Amino acid sequence: MRKFGVLWILLLTGLCLAGGCLKRSGSAPCTPKTVEQDEPVILAYLSANNITGYKKHSSGLYYKIDSTGYGAVPNASSKVYVTYTGRFTDNTVFESKTAGETGWILGTLVEGWQTGLTLIGKGGRIHLYMPSALGYGCQAAGPIPANSVLVFDILLVDFM
Repeated sequence: MRKFGVLWILLLTGLCLAGGCLKRSGSAPCTPKTVEQDEPVILAYLSANNITGYKKHSSGLYYKIDSTGYGAVPNASSKVYVTYTGRFTDNTVFESKTAGETGWILGTLVEGWQTGLTLIGKGGRIHLYMPSALGYGCQAAGPIPANSVLVFDILLVDFM
């Protein structure tokens, strides 16, 4: 019985090594774009879509506030409930959620959201034009390819 267990371990280890479970040497490194590299893409999007009244945050995030909301603003430990739509710069929607589908700790979200949502209170509406470095960087995330500039329309419904 004991021999059988050892054989299984050796077999599984061999399959893992043959199948590439371990990190392969020579794999391509992840090379993120800088905020400066993505800036022309954001500016072209803003121009092509006739968006005016936007501002640039010191982080490199571009944003436009439609409504500042009311009261205090969330911080990194706040649980945020938002209704949002995320799209690429070709205006293809990659995700859309209502407040009932959300409820995330702000400090666990991408940097662009952490920056943008602290600019508005409950009921506030903001548009984020996010360099890839403030989003998912050089890592793909679900339908989002690596190094993607992202656009979010967000309504901060509530936070705790």
